[in-house]
Amino acid sequence: MPRVWEVPVHDSTRVRDARVAAEHAADEAGLAEPRKAAAALVATELATNLLKHAGGGQVLIEVVTPPVPGTGVTVVQIAAIDHGPGIADVAAALRDGYSTTRSLGAGLGTCRRISDDFDVHSAAGRGTVAVARVGTRHKGPAPAGVVRAGGINVPFAGAEHSGDGWAWARAGDRVTLMLADGLGHGPEAARASTAAVEALHRAAHLPPSEALVHLDTALRGTRGAAVAVAQVETRTGLLRFAGVGNIGARLWEGAGWRSLLSRPGIVGVHRRATLREDRLPWAADRMLILHSDGLPSRWTPPSDPRLPAADPAVVAAVTVRDASSSARPVRDDTAVVVLAPTPAEGP
Repeated sequence: MPRVWEVPVHDSTRVRDARVAAEHAADEAGLAEPRKAAAALVATELATNLLKHAGGGQVLIEVVTPPVPGTGVTVVQIAAIDHGPGIADVAAALRDGYSTTRSLGAGLGTCRRISDDFDVHSAAGRGTVAVARVGTRHKGPAPAGVVRAGGINVPFAGAEHSGDGWAWARAGDRVTLMLADGLGHGPEAARASTAAVEALHRAAHLPPSEALVHLDTALRGTRGAAVAVAQVETRTGLLRFAGVGNIGARLWEGAGWRSLLSRPGIVGVHRRATLREDRLPWAADRMLILHSDGLPSRWTPPSDPRLPAADPAVVAAVTVRDASSSARPVRDDTAVVVLAPTPAEGP
C-alpha cells in the first residue's frame, strides 16, 4: 500500500523529518540518486520556509503514479501548506537566489528549477501553498487543452497510511478521475482504497457507472469504500459523474458552484443493480473538486479567481487549508482531488 507522509513543521527538528520522508518516498518511487537528492532539497527548503515565514505549517509527501501506466514516471509530490501572512511578491520569491538568512540559500526559484512541476499560491492573511513534483525530467509542458488532475491526501492523526486513495487515468479521449474512501481508517481502509486505485486503470475506458461495477468486484474481500468517478470526454466536451457513498463533488461552471450527488451504498459490500450518471457539459471554465468526508460538512469552495489556472494539486491543498483550522479538528483521513483543463499557453 502506498504511504503518505505528513510532517507537521513547528520547530527546526522537523525540517530533517521532511527531508528524510522525501528520501523514503523517492526510494519507494524508484528515483535515481540525483532526483532523490532533488526531492530531499525541495522538501528541506519548503519546510525551512514554513518556519521562517509562516511560523510553521505542514509538509505532505506522497508517491503519485502516471495517468497511463508504463508511459510515464512515478513521481514524488511534496506539498507545503501554511496559514501564515502570505508572500507579498510571489514573482520575486520565485527568482533564483531570493532567500533570507538561515536557509540553504536555494529559495523557491531553485525549487522550481529542479522540480518537474512546481506551483505556488499565496493569499495575504490566509497563507501559502507550494506543490512540487520530482521524478525523471520530461521535455516541455503538457499540450494546451488537455484535461489534468491532481490531489492532496492527509492521513488521520499522522498515520502511515491513509484510508483514502485517488488516481487518474487516460484512455483514448477519456480522462478519468477516481476518489475512494475506505471504510473507517487504518491499514484495512487503505487496502480497500488501494484496490480501487489499482482497478481504475483497468476500467478507465468505461463510463463511470460501468467503472463502478468493475470496482465493486475488485473490492470484494475488502471492507469496502465510498467511491466517486468523474470522466471527461475531450472530443465531445462531456463530463460524466457517478458516485456511491459519502464522496462530495462540487463543479465550478464559470459563474458558480454546483453539487453533484453520490448514491447511498458501499462499493465492494452493498451492490447496486443500477447506477445513474450525471452528464454535464465540460468547457475551459469548468473545474471539479471531489473530496472525502474528512472535510467539514459546511466547507466553502475556494473563491480566488487565480485558482482555475493553478496546478490542480495546489487547488486541492488550498481547499484543505481553508477548510481546516485548530477550531475544526480533522476526524478522518482527508483527500481532495481536482479535475481541470490545462490552461492554454499565452502569446
